[in-house]
Amino acid sequence: MRIEYVEAVLAIVRLVPPGSAVSYGDVAELLGSGGPRQVGSVMSHYGSGVPWWRILKASGHAPEGHEAEALRHYRQEGTALSGAHESYLRTGEGSWRVDLRAARWAPAEDDFDHIDAIAAELERGLRELSVADDGMSA
Repeated sequence: MRIEYVEAVLAIVRLVPPGSAVSYGDVAELLGSGGPRQVGSVMSHYGSGVPWWRILKASGHAPEGHEAEALRHYRQEGTALSGAHESYLRTGEGSWRVDLRAARWAPAEDDFDHIDAIAAELERGLRELSVADDGMSA
């Protein structure tokens, strides 16, 4: 995967404010590049240093295998939830998700300025050939 795309996805993720969330597809749409699977791949390989819990499946479900940690973040940030999240906290059982209808991030005008700059930088980077990060290339 091109490092330019990875950096662009992570830059978008950093813009999503606490208490808000977007889907993988939303991130791709904001960038005007890639799709949900590409964004998901970036998040699974490189997303540990950004607020990964704010990027979800379109269904509103937390990243698989990280539900308990994500739920702690959602509760701390006041993210809108639906389903049996209280039961899940007590017993580890119960179905819940982020209510994306209520929690979906709606970027403000200045956010769109940042998003446009990120997308433009990605477009410039994709036009150029990437140099392999193998320590052998000049």
